[in-house]
Amino acid sequence: MAFRFRKTIKVLPGLNINLSKTGVSVSAGVKGAKVTVGKNGVRKTVGIPGTGLSWTDYQKHGNQPAAPLPSGDSAPGGGYSAPGKILAALALLLLLAMCVAKMPK
Repeated sequence: MAFRFRKTIKVLPGLNINLSKTGVSVSAGVKGAKVTVGKNGVRKTVGIPGTGLSWTDYQKHGNQPAAPLPSGDSAPGGGYSAPGKILAALALLLLLAMCVAKMPK
């Protein structure tokens, strides 16, 4: 039997810090959609709440060499680096979570 440790700290609605014996990760999202960024990669999960059905995509942080950028004003994808795209996605998810939390029920 293996020893496990996991603790989730709720920072804001839709934003959590997850602690485990192997490291720290950050999760952001709303019911049915979540993005988790940890030391090994990014996990995106989309599901139908209450059904147990979900789809997860996991992308490891790669050690691949960076491809040379084409000459011009911007890089493919708008010129943002991978960490920049991750932070932008987390910011959008946090904004969405805050908007959903403020909606009248």
